[in-house]
Amino acid sequence: MPIVSTTKDCTALSDAELAEMADLGADREQGFDIGFLSKEREEWVLVTQAREGKKLRGYSYCSLERIGGTPCLLIGVASVDRTTRAEAALKSILADQYRRALLAFPDEDVLLGTRLFSADGYRVFSGLLDIVPLPGHKATGEERAWGRRLAKRFRCERRLDDRAFILRGDGSVAGGLDFVAAKLKLPERVEELFGDVDAAAGDRLVVFGWAMAEDLAKGKLGR
Repeated sequence: MPIVSTTKDCTALSDAELAEMADLGADREQGFDIGFLSKEREEWVLVTQAREGKKLRGYSYCSLERIGGTPCLLIGVASVDRTTRAEAALKSILADQYRRALLAFPDEDVLLGTRLFSADGYRVFSGLLDIVPLPGHKATGEERAWGRRLAKRFRCERRLDDRAFILRGDGSVAGGLDFVAAKLKLPERVEELFGDVDAAAGDRLVVFGWAMAEDLAKGKLGR
């Protein structure tokens, strides 16, 4: 059965849907319970849900906005079911969000930014250019500035190490992209970036990359 994703305003989420989203990660340490998801609903504009039939396989709170005039697709909180269909669910979510980005920002490159728990999350940046951070890459001043801009948007600017792009936990539940899948092809040595990230303590890695306008127009991304 195919996985189909739909996107709607966060304000349209029902209590039953929130409970279903919370159940998806009920046995995980990230703490995305119904209370946390209810609060995050107020912080983000859109929610994408991936379903296989009636079964929820993943979700993502996101927003399409401009930061300093630059078009951005920001993923605030996302979680994908840890099954053999995990990557298919993630691709479906991204494809729908990229479609919306194209409608919102036609003929423009779009920055995708999020917070990651682990190296598996780099799968979200497949097909994007100028991904930061990457092993062996010394971030430029502008790239570090983007890290700070994103940290500010995620409401945790003061906890960012803008050289390592690590957000330090403060004891509360932290958002980000919760995605784990086996046998993924990831950028070489990307696991090294998480050597000093204590996800259980709320640490996150701020990561961003660029979706080119022509790739968005051709529907290449998220497929």
